Amino acid sequence: MNIDQFQTMLAEKGIALSPTQIEQYNQYYQTLVEWNEKMNLTAITDKESVYLKHFFDSISASFYFDFTQPLTICDVGAGAGFPSIPIKIAFPNIHVTIVDSLNKRIHFLEHLANELKLENVRFIHDRAETFGQNPLHREKYDVVMARAVARMSVLTELCLPLVKVGGTFIAMKAQSAAEELTAAKKAITEMGGKLESVHSFILPIEESERNILIVEKVKSTPKKYPRKPGTPNKTPIE
Repeated sequence: MNIDQFQTMLAEKGIALSPTQIEQYNQYYQTLVEWNEKMNLTAITDKESVYLKHFFDSISASFYFDFTQPLTICDVGAGAGFPSIPIKIAFPNIHVTIVDSLNKRIHFLEHLANELKLENVRFIHDRAETFGQNPLHREKYDVVMARAVARMSVLTELCLPLVKVGGTFIAMKAQSAAEELTAAKKAITEMGGKLESVHSFILPIEESERNILIVEKVKSTPKKYPRKPGTPNKTPIE
């Protein structure tokens, strides 16, 4: 996906990018590639693939959810900033918190935010399990997002405790979404969630399947969740 295609396909979805925003995506790409030489941030480094598989793919969540409001968003395990930083560039009014377990990635994100002159972003080095038990963050966010972090049953336990009641959990998945969702039904209910909608689409050019799962937080998460670090992954609620 070249930059013209990127702009055009977003414009078709009602997202018109300013010259400043276009330059921010370009700077994001340059910084990602530069830092990727000294630490493993992504296996995808050619420009057209980054624009398609990282930038456009991340922003695709906004085709099914309204990010035009000044929402508080937490991105769990964002790695090199996906999906929240591409969304933040497109919708500057959102407030973004990224939690990641690797301090090196947090340093990259801090440098990136400085380069892109992003406001209302913060980066926290922590495990999702301990972060979800922190009273400063527990049930404090309008939206919690994750992309390609863990299977849905595990992800639900890591993310839903952070969502305020009445808020939304958005999971971005590739092909196995239906099976994962079936296995995660119990976890979603247990964490106080209710599946609102599932959106399937084909990523252009590459023509691979993508799924966006939207879960509404209908009641408070029991205090015992999330469990200790490593436990959700070892013994998921299924």
